Amino acid sequence: MGAALLLAVVLTPNLARACACGCGVFEVGTSDMLPKGPGGMVYEEFDYQSQSINWSGRSRAPKEDNGDNLIRTYFITTGFQYMFNRSWGVQVEIPYDYRRFTTTGGPTGSNTVTNDWGTIGDIRIEGIYTGFQPDLSTGVTWGVKLPTGSYSHNDAWDDIDRDSELGTGSTDILLGGFHRGNLGKGFTWFAQTQLDIPVLIQEGYRPGFEIDSAIGIYYKGWTVGRVNITPIAQVIPSFRAKDEGPNATGGINDDPADGVSSGYTRILLSPGLEFDMHPFSLYVDVELPVYEHVTGNQLISPELIKLILSYHF
Repeated sequence: MGAALLLAVVLTPNLARACACGCGVFEVGTSDMLPKGPGGMVYEEFDYQSQSINWSGRSRAPKEDNGDNLIRTYFITTGFQYMFNRSWGVQVEIPYDYRRFTTTGGPTGSNTVTNDWGTIGDIRIEGIYTGFQPDLSTGVTWGVKLPTGSYSHNDAWDDIDRDSELGTGSTDILLGGFHRGNLGKGFTWFAQTQLDIPVLIQEGYRPGFEIDSAIGIYYKGWTVGRVNITPIAQVIPSFRAKDEGPNATGGINDDPADGVSSGYTRILLSPGLEFDMHPFSLYVDVELPVYEHVTGNQLISPELIKLILSYHF
């Protein structure tokens, strides 16, 4: 039953959460949750990050070099996934996000301004195929991210840039793949990769395409009463290209004198635990950056936190 839960994550390369340093990495790496057969699942996913450290290149940079001070976001995603048979399935996700954004702006352009807002995010609809191997160990996913989230929320001084909105305004093609293999003695390895390609944009902003991957290992064999406990360890590399367009922050059409502030490469280590007691599963992990290279000055988070509660039927 825990195997179904990774599908909730492996299918969604980018939750359409436009941030100063990207959030699509939430959507990879819950390991012991690949599909194993027909059935359905509903779930709630809770993600959190607080971007407060100014970063430039590969190192910390003076906070005075970045007009943004804080981007704190709570992501809540309601999902439904159903495998019609051993080969074909579908998934729908509806996110709701809440953000606190503190930046330099206001009536004089030099005030500290805080904006708080929440909105439905960009809905994702995806198909699943797992018919390559009898054990469903290999699969592909494909789908679309719709521009249902707001990308025009702002205050009276237009302090919120497009890359800090909760919706991108773009329609994206989503492509993914995964594989797992048995290592024996209760250990299983897994790998997955996901690609998000914006194809239709609105009002001069094209978010950079994004690739998020994960490789890891998990162990099955711990039980406490009726609860099966699965420890997980994974490495999560991510790449996001620079945003483009006249309304992008640091896009290719921006004045180079303004500085480039989009696009990144990073690697995270993520320990996690899954608790299964049929028909419920609970998954939690923390994702810790060990390498970050960002273009320009961007706010980063010292950790990303994920929790998924699911019901299988």
